[in-house]
Amino acid sequence: MSALAAAGAALLGGRLAQARPLGGGDLSEIVAIALADGRTAIVKGSPAPRTEAAMLRAIAAAGAPAPAVLAASDEALVIAVLPADGGVGTAWGDLGRVLARLHATTGDRYGWPEDYAFGPVAIVNRVADDWPTFWGERRLLVNVPHVPAALARRIEALAADLANRLPARPPASLLHGDLWGGNVLVAGDRVSGLIDPACYHGHGEVDVAMLGLFARPDRAFFEAYGPLAPGHAERLAIYSLWPALVHLRLFGSGYRTMVERCLAAAGA
Repeated sequence: MSALAAAGAALLGGRLAQARPLGGGDLSEIVAIALADGRTAIVKGSPAPRTEAAMLRAIAAAGAPAPAVLAASDEALVIAVLPADGGVGTAWGDLGRVLARLHATTGDRYGWPEDYAFGPVAIVNRVADDWPTFWGERRLLVNVPHVPAALARRIEALAADLANRLPARPPASLLHGDLWGGNVLVAGDRVSGLIDPACYHGHGEVDVAMLGLFARPDRAFFEAYGPLAPGHAERLAIYSLWPALVHLRLFGSGYRTMVERCLAAAGA
């Protein structure tokens, strides 16, 4: 039995009877556990379990589905097991409704009370009153020291022009922050839970851009979510650039083409 499984059982105050590793955790260990008294749970070795717990609670408080947080410590996050017998492709319409509900919850400023991380890649969430400043400084320029010089120059030029490309003060929507198909649990044609969040407040199109980076949401999604404002194509490219840069830093040069494609689509 893994140390993570044992930590989860201890947090629940039960005796561990069974544990099995779960796939999909590229950056964190995840295990399903069963206790001797019949209870089951998912235990995750999050980079910051208490912070992730707060994010899951925020998603649930917004009226979007998320696994209940059963316990959290500095080492482990324990969450409820949710039904998940389908894929996001069967639930585009419901995901559009879920995301619209999430984004209807807004904050006063852009960012989040705490920084976070994707593995070794820091997510800087220091709040800002101006959206282009937040995106330029916290999401693009922080990557400049970690990418090849040719890409760095293009990123710097784009960041310097964001005031002309992004809305100054869009609604500061509650964002999932890492919304790709693997982080959407589906049961039948309904979303049963949004998992593995990296929440902060920002322009809702950020989540839409991330969702479209590895999948193609269909018409049902956009009909349910609502129309995007004019000029969204360029903005989606700018917003897709950040996860592309994260993938480049985490997984290597195979993602350089994705970064370059986003830059080109953004006119940078």
